[in-house]
Amino acid sequence: MRSLRRAAIALPAAAAIALVYLASRAVTTAFLLGAAELSGPQSRFGADATLGTLTMGWDAQWYWLIAFSGYPTELPLDAAGNVAQNAWAFMPVYPLVTGSVGWIVGGFPVAAPLVSAVAGYLACLALFALLRRRIGRSTAMWAVAFFSFAGPMAALFQLGYAESLFQLWLLLALLAVERRRWWLLYLWIPLMAFTRPGVLAFSLMLALYGIWRWSRRAGDELPPREVVHIVANGLLAAVYGFAWPVITGVVTGEAGAYLQTELAWRRSWVGDHGGFMPFDGTVQAAVLWAGIWGVPAWACLAGLTTIVVLATALIVADRRVKRLGVPIRLWSGAYLLYLLAVFFPQSSTFRLLVPLSPLWGAVAVPRARWWRIGVLLLGIAAQWWWIYTMYALGSTFAQIP
Repeated sequence: MRSLRRAAIALPAAAAIALVYLASRAVTTAFLLGAAELSGPQSRFGADATLGTLTMGWDAQWYWLIAFSGYPTELPLDAAGNVAQNAWAFMPVYPLVTGSVGWIVGGFPVAAPLVSAVAGYLACLALFALLRRRIGRSTAMWAVAFFSFAGPMAALFQLGYAESLFQLWLLLALLAVERRRWWLLYLWIPLMAFTRPGVLAFSLMLALYGIWRWSRRAGDELPPREVVHIVANGLLAAVYGFAWPVITGVVTGEAGAYLQTELAWRRSWVGDHGGFMPFDGTVQAAVLWAGIWGVPAWACLAGLTTIVVLATALIVADRRVKRLGVPIRLWSGAYLLYLLAVFFPQSSTFRLLVPLSPLWGAVAVPRARWWRIGVLLLGIAAQWWWIYTMYALGSTFAQIP
């Protein structure tokens, strides 16, 4: 065992991460094959499900449609005259990249898991680089193992979803902030903005980071050029955060096209509920789930409030989270606030929490072997639960990834 550990330590980081990542992908592939075998007539995928049909299930179909035919110039309407679910809810970078790769490798269904897998490996390298200076090589490697193996959402690294590509841009952007390489953000911010929603949270993070740096300028010099970069990148992220709704409105001729498209998914849960209001979706979801679970609405709201308070306390005060550095802590808080403001909590909640993955570094900090192995095994079990529920079963409103 010691000789094996010494050999692992002697490997270049990129090679060691590659071995961990390939092992994690083998586990996920086995789980997906098992889910395909267990998929029955009631599942969305039917009794003849395959690895390929699972890989290209759910939102992957929308990305495939965008790569094949682009975005509609007229918004589709449902029977009641409301805007129906359509491709404008999905950003263009992932289908553009995957569609281009598909021309080389034999089609979108081949390219989609390939692009996700490669982006996932590069994201692991970025996560390692982001954490290594803060928590050391060994602990950062454990964080990478948790990231690639142990989360319920580790399967996203080889599904036709944009999450792993967004995660790559996000981690590279956080690394640029950590190392104060501001010019790189002018590349990563647009890529984030047009891969998945969330760049507005990055704008908030940069605003908070600028305030923090300003408050510490006596002991940590803040040159004017850094002030310019922080402000410019924060404003750039805000502009790009609203760019896609503007583009959607211009192309379709409907100013509120993007919001109406996003609300079409919420409508399938709570019906016609009017327009968008910040934080309203979170309250509506609490009331909805209270009815489904048969508990008072105030109990769900109180539980949600407790979770928010505990999460805030961890980000602000927990010593393990503090070790990760200010950029990660500010990003985590900003992103959670963003989710509360715009998200409707439902079965996709686990997937929407993936951008908090840098916090795996805090989970990896305790050095006890039983802790790290326990987290790894628990996470692998959670990954199987998610794949089985969303793919082998995948038949009810609460089984949509």
